[in-house]
Amino acid sequence: MSYDRITAQNSAVLFIDHQTGLANGVQTQSPPEFNNNVKALATLVKVYKLPSIITTSASDGPNGPIMPIVTNVIKDAAIVHRPGEINAWDNKDFVAAVEKTGRKKLLIAGISTEVCLAFVALSAKDAGYDVYAVLDASGTWNKLVEEVAIARMVQAGIKPITWVAVGAELLGDWRSEVGQEHAQLMGDHLPFSANNFAGYLSAKGQ
Repeated sequence: MSYDRITAQNSAVLFIDHQTGLANGVQTQSPPEFNNNVKALATLVKVYKLPSIITTSASDGPNGPIMPIVTNVIKDAAIVHRPGEINAWDNKDFVAAVEKTGRKKLLIAGISTEVCLAFVALSAKDAGYDVYAVLDASGTWNKLVEEVAIARMVQAGIKPITWVAVGAELLGDWRSEVGQEHAQLMGDHLPFSANNFAGYLSAKGQ
């Protein structure tokens, strides 16, 4: 096992089927928690200028349009609307968009965890990519279903991760030029981090 870190230069982020209709079925987190985590991942894309791809499944049907918390944050993502393929990797335009990023580390989130996320993650791993499943920005309707999906992905060599860990690895050092922006992101999306900062300012009399 080797530790090859996630950086802003080697990674891309894939949002698989983050659609308003499908989001209604997420029961593995509360709606506020899930929306917070998805938006946090999207904000990391913005802060670190990561190439990103958004794909949808039948967005003109009951699956619904892309969740606004993704598109309102990421303005320049490649968007691939799939007409019918369940596994986004079966869509040649999606695969071409991934290849165009030139990145070999893929940070993938999706609804649902066991299908939309897992199928793409497994396919990308098979195609030679280093794949990370961003689990707190993904969701499904049942904890058992989620646990089985995670076990399947881990067995295949896919790395489970969360948006906080993604962000920390991208940042690397609080003295980075984006350190302040990253701190703001943490305060916006992680309540205890905001409390810590408020306590620090209070102690300084600010």
